[in-house]
Amino acid sequence: MQAILPSGGTALLRRLEFIAYPAAAGAACTVLSLGAVTWLPALAAMAHALQLWRTEGDSRVFANSFAAFPRYWRALWRHGLLSTAAAVVLVANTVHLLGRSEPWAFVVLAAQVGIGAAFVIHHVALAAEAGRVREGSVRGWSAGALALGFGSPARGTALLGAVVSAALLSLVVPLGPLLLGPSVPVLLALSLADPRRHTS
Repeated sequence: MQAILPSGGTALLRRLEFIAYPAAAGAACTVLSLGAVTWLPALAAMAHALQLWRTEGDSRVFANSFAAFPRYWRALWRHGLLSTAAAVVLVANTVHLLGRSEPWAFVVLAAQVGIGAAFVIHHVALAAEAGRVREGSVRGWSAGALALGFGSPARGTALLGAVVSAALLSLVVPLGPLLLGPSVPVLLALSLADPRRHTS
């Protein structure tokens, strides 16, 4: 196919891959997350599929996400359950504080926003670490996620910015936040965690 297309057409197809494959992986993650507490294993399974695409050129990101999910579900369901409960409490606190006008409420609300940002960074980094080192343990993934997300202010800011920008910029695409919202930040985290970035 590449031999038939002119060089410009080949370059265009190559660029479209960077939209199509993350979107397909995001679609798989969305479907797998329908169980509510399955979102973290789904995120890790999607990360594994994206890592296979990045490193081995395996374009079956949708199918690979489903194939990897059972392994991540067994490893991460407890963590996902606790994280879901924590997220519910965080959202409930934030909604409650938004209705308060006392000065202290603003301080506590700011703290809730900071905790929420750290929560998002940690889980994007955790999914990336789990996807990158599939045979690792939850403890190892968590340690790697802390180093990836919080070992450098620049990396943490980049991950948080990717989450926000992916959600906002993909609004112009039908179902964009569901397709690209989870995959783009995880793809960035996988890139930041790539050991080849740190070798000269």
